[in-house]
Amino acid sequence: MTAIDTPTPRTDQTDAPEVTDAPEPAATAADAPAATVATGTDPATGAPAEQAASEASATATEAAARRMPKFLRPSRWAPITVMVLVLGVLWQIGAEQMPYLLPPLQNIWSSLSGNPLFYIENAWITLQEALIGLAIAFVCSSVLAIGISEIPLVRRAVMPVAVVLNVTPLVAIAPALVVAFGFGPEPKLIVTALICFFPILINVAVGLRSVPTPVLQFYRTVNASRPEMLWHVRIPSSLPYLFAALKIVFPLSIVGAVVAEMFAPGAAEGLGTTISLASSNNQLQVIYASIFILALMGSALLAIVTAVERRVLHWHDTHRHEPE
Repeated sequence: MTAIDTPTPRTDQTDAPEVTDAPEPAATAADAPAATVATGTDPATGAPAEQAASEASATATEAAARRMPKFLRPSRWAPITVMVLVLGVLWQIGAEQMPYLLPPLQNIWSSLSGNPLFYIENAWITLQEALIGLAIAFVCSSVLAIGISEIPLVRRAVMPVAVVLNVTPLVAIAPALVVAFGFGPEPKLIVTALICFFPILINVAVGLRSVPTPVLQFYRTVNASRPEMLWHVRIPSSLPYLFAALKIVFPLSIVGAVVAEMFAPGAAEGLGTTISLASSNNQLQVIYASIFILALMGSALLAIVTAVERRVLHWHDTHRHEPE
C-alpha cells in the first residue's frame, strides 16, 4: 500500500485580516478659519481671505439696513439734514448782512420759546379755518365733478364758471365778502374754499373720465347700471387723481386761510392776523416765527396725505414698485 501524503500546516503565515488605511475625517466649519489663516484663501470659494471677509461684512451690513425702519435709514434723513444745516448757515450770513430783512435764528427761537401758547392758539385757529374751508371745497367740487363726468350739459355749464373763479384774484373779493357776511369766520372759510375748489374739481373730473374704454364696454355687456359703474369703476379709477389734488390743496388751504385772515379782517386771531400786526410793528422775529409754524403745518398735512395715499393706493403701479 502506498502512503497518502497529508498537507502539513504552514506556520509562517497567519489568517489575519487585511489592514486598510482609515478614512480621514471631513473638514468642519470650525477648521475653516484655521485653513483660511494657513492658506490665505477661503476654502469654500477659493477667494482671498480679505476679499471674502469684506464681502461677508457688506452682506451683513445690507441685511441690517433692510431690517432697519425706512425713516431711520441714513439715505432718508441725511440729505434733508445736510440741506437744513446749509440753509441755517446761509440764513445766519444773510441776517448779519441784512438785519433789516432777516432776523437771527436765535431771535426767532426766543420768540417761539418765550410765548409758545400764543403761537399754538393762533395756529389752531388758522388750522381750523383751513380744514373747514377745504372740507367745503372738497364736497362741492366732488359733487360737481361727478356731474361733469356723467352729464355733458353740466360740464359745458360749470367749467367756464370754474375757470373764471380760478383766475379771479381772491384778494380783491375778500373785502366784499366781509361786507356781505360780516366780520365772522364766514368770509375766511369762503376764501379758503374758493382757493381749494378748482384743483379738486379738475383732478377728480379727469380721474372719473380716465377709465379705459374696454373696461366700460365690459361693464355695459353685463348690464351694469350707471351708479354701479360710478361706484365700482369710475371712483376707484379717480383715486390717484384725487390724492394728487389733495397733495396740492392741503398745504394750499393753509395759504388760503392766512390770505383770508390778512384781507378779510375780523377777530384779531390766527397766524395771518399775527403776521399783519407784527409787520406793522416791525417785529421781524414774530413774522418769521409765524411763517415757520405755517411751514410746519403745511408739511405735516402733506406728510399725512402721502401716508394715507400709500395705504389706500398700495395696489396702484405708482406705489407697487416704489424705490426704497
